[in-house]
Amino acid sequence: PPRDSPRGLFWRSMGYVKVLKTSAYHKRYQVKYRRRREGKTDYQARKRLVVQDKNKFNTPKYRLVVRCTNKDIICQIVHSKITGDVCICAAYSHELPKYDVEVGLTNYAACYCTGLLVARRLLKKIGLDEDYAGQEEVDGEMFEVEEEGDKRPFTCVLDVGLTRTTTGAKVFGALKGAVDGGLLIPHSEKRFPGYDREAKEFDAETHKKYIFGGHVAEYMELLEEEDPDRYATQFAKYIEKEIEGDSLEEMYQNAHEKIRDDPEFEPTEKEEVYEGVNLQQKLTLAQRSAKVANKKAAMKAALLAAEDDDDDEDDDEEDEDEDE
Repeated sequence: PPRDSPRGLFWRSMGYVKVLKTSAYHKRYQVKYRRRREGKTDYQARKRLVVQDKNKFNTPKYRLVVRCTNKDIICQIVHSKITGDVCICAAYSHELPKYDVEVGLTNYAACYCTGLLVARRLLKKIGLDEDYAGQEEVDGEMFEVEEEGDKRPFTCVLDVGLTRTTTGAKVFGALKGAVDGGLLIPHSEKRFPGYDREAKEFDAETHKKYIFGGHVAEYMELLEEEDPDRYATQFAKYIEKEIEGDSLEEMYQNAHEKIRDDPEFEPTEKEEVYEGVNLQQKLTLAQRSAKVANKKAAMKAALLAAEDDDDDEDDDEEDEDEDE
């Protein structure tokens, strides 16, 4: 700006200001990928999960993608192409009511069931379900699928996205379910519930308790004794279905057996016509204008009525003062 202008005088009165973002910075600035800007994809991790060895040519590199939302657990078997990711099999925790698990669809036990479901469904799809049955007796111990016969096991790697991989995280419940279901996924026991980092020991009984919902049963009993009102609110669905903490282990045991017997996906029946979400009749411009005018008139009448009431109260107070 000119030296005599207000802006010029303002800048002259200031001290030395270092220009951090110069024109050279803006010229060289490169916009990040859209999903990085949205905070959805860690591309440093994705590169290591997706890139295949050159000597394997066009062999797909499969990933077990696990995502936990507020109301659902998503497990998918995915491989990437130039055009984008391709999902070859998927399972969701909202399918578990089919296997008599109607409550607690986002806890650790539900993650295990969903991982088991996607593993059995995939192996049945590609014809390996009889060759690789996995761990049929769930004990929480470390288990890895070993090659048997002419067919090699289906191998994939765990993709947790942006989830914090802390010890006992739910994504490792889905991993354990998929491994027990017959998939070969490189892993260790260090992130399962029951692993003591200081002693470097793994307690399989603790892990088994989580797989069968034992931690939920303990919390239900504790809350029912100490705060019945909160118990009635927090476990309303359990109470409605008449499910108690003692019956959770049996419920999940039966679910594991039913998943192994019938992992097939059953599409829901579609209706020809669905009712609209918003059933309000669409108004014309004249109707909308009249509606606004009526609201204004009603508000104005209410304000005038309130002012009249205030004036009447003031008059009454003045009359009382004169009488005294």
